[in-house]
This record gives sequence, C-alpha cells and structure tokens, in this order.
Amino acid sequence: MKRILYAAAAAALLMPLPASAQFLGKEDMAVSQPKMTGQFWAPKPSTMTPYVAPNKPHWKLSEILAAHKGQSDWVQPVVRNKDQEGDYISFAPGAKTKMKMYPDDRVVFIVWDGSIKVSIDGYQPFVATKGFMMNVPFRHMFTLENVGSTPALRFEVRQTGSVPIYPASETPDPVKGMTYTKVTEQPGPAKEKDSNPIYVDYMKEFNGTDKPYGEKFVWDDHFTSNILRGKGAPVPPDTNKGHFHIGWTEFWFIMEGHIGMKVEGLPYFVCDPGDVMIAAQGRWHRAGDDPSAPWSTRVPFNPRPPILHNFEATGD
Repeated sequence: MKRILYAAAAAALLMPLPASAQFLGKEDMAVSQPKMTGQFWAPKPSTMTPYVAPNKPHWKLSEILAAHKGQSDWVQPVVRNKDQEGDYISFAPGAKTKMKMYPDDRVVFIVWDGSIKVSIDGYQPFVATKGFMMNVPFRHMFTLENVGSTPALRFEVRQTGSVPIYPASETPDPVKGMTYTKVTEQPGPAKEKDSNPIYVDYMKEFNGTDKPYGEKFVWDDHFTSNILRGKGAPVPPDTNKGHFHIGWTEFWFIMEGHIGMKVEGLPYFVCDPGDVMIAAQGRWHRAGDDPSAPWSTRVPFNPRPPILHNFEATGD
C-alpha cells in the first residue's frame, strides 16, 4: 500500500518566506501572489457580521480544558459557519471511533494531546502524537484509536453538512432528520495527490528549527489549509486594517509561539498554542507573528483555494 508522508512532498512544499509576518502573513500563498491591476468595488457588509455561538474571535484552549476538567470523553463545538465546522474532541484511553468515511469531502485533524492510532483504508496505519496534522481524503474509511494512557485530544475540521457513511458492519450514529439506508456506491475512493500529504509531524519537522514555511497542507477545490510559520515582528498600528473576505469566514489553529490578531471592531489580542481564532465574514482582519515569541505558526482553514483577499485602496 502506498504511504504518502510529509517527506514525499517536502521538496515541493518548503519555500523561503518574506520577512513581513506581522503585516498580513505575506507568507500566505494567496497574499504573496501577483496583485490584480487596477482598483475595484468590493461588497462589504454595512454593519459588522456578528459572532454567533459557538463562534467567537478567540477560543482559548486553557478555558476549554477548564470547562471539561475531570472528563475524558467530550466534544467542544468551536467553529460553525456556512462552509466549515470545527470541534475540539477528547476521547478516553482504549476508545476507538467507528469505521466511517465522508462521501465527497475530506476531514482534517490536528492532534494536541495523547497518542492516536490512525487507520485509513489504502494507507499504512500510523500513531499520531502532539502536533500531527492529519488529512483523510474523501471516500476513505478510517478509524481513530486512543493507544495512550491518557485522554487524546484533537481539533477536527469538516465541511458543513458533510454526513458520514458507515460500512454495513457498523451501526451508524443517528443523524437528525435522516434515516440510514443500506446501499451500494460508486465511484471509489479519492486518489490523493502527493502534494496533499496524509500527515505532517509538525513537532518533528518544524518545532525548534529555523525553517520558515508558507505552503499548503491540504488543497482542493473545497478546502485550503496552509502552515504559516515566521519570526516575531513588530505589531503594526491599528490603521493597518489588513484585508477582508467577501463570502467566507476564516479561522486559524495556533501551532506554536504567539499569534497576534486584529479584527475589525475588536482590540488587538494574542493567541497561544492550541488556541483558535476566527475572523467573521466581511470583517477587516490581520494576523501575524507577535514579537513575544521568536517563531510562531498558525494554520488557516478556508473553503476555497484560495479565497480572494480585499485590501483597502490607497490613492485615486
């Protein structure tokens, strides 16, 4: 069985980054591409898009863990929007998820504590520990098993409305408003491109190194996730609005260091490893590597490859 590892894609993914991390993350592939010529009128909400629970600008991992203190099995909804949803999920030692697959969309996990054995149909099983970024291509059956002695914690991102399919040997978890029906299906599993590795062991490849990184982790026509790593840089003034997205909400998982965030209508705030930050659709925002850490990394999640960035026009 073919095993797609980070090493297979490393040569194509690693690139030096410009030293401008606090501005807008110019290491972001979308922002570093050539600008379109001229100026344009872009639609922006007349009033700021509100944060509707569970969404909020800054989810602190420390607060999530405190809310679930003493529990081994729990799910904390973190992100809900029209395109994607994200949850923090913990499960007990020895627990194993049911075999399942997602029909037309991939699912992505970031392991943040414990040891999880990952078994994906068509790939060699592996054990993921803190910092592993995992990508399950659509129509691949998979299971996750906690093989450690402590609860295992992961951040999971799915496409909104994507409902799992189970083999006939499993009992499906109920889904409100739906009835599971026994069927046959075609076509078969997605053939993943080498540029979308099944996993990246972030702690092994980057943590404690001087490797900047600004390329993709997963990339298809319905999912974009990059690893954005850079050195700490001075914080710009609030007059630097950053950019906004017309139709999409963007969110980030903090892998390392301290990420500074400025969202329209809110004061500048700093996020720690394991935190999640969200820029509501249509709000000006800028994310960068706060000077309080030598190196910082954030992992953005977007529903398009890549979404359009709208900057404030200057001059005529």
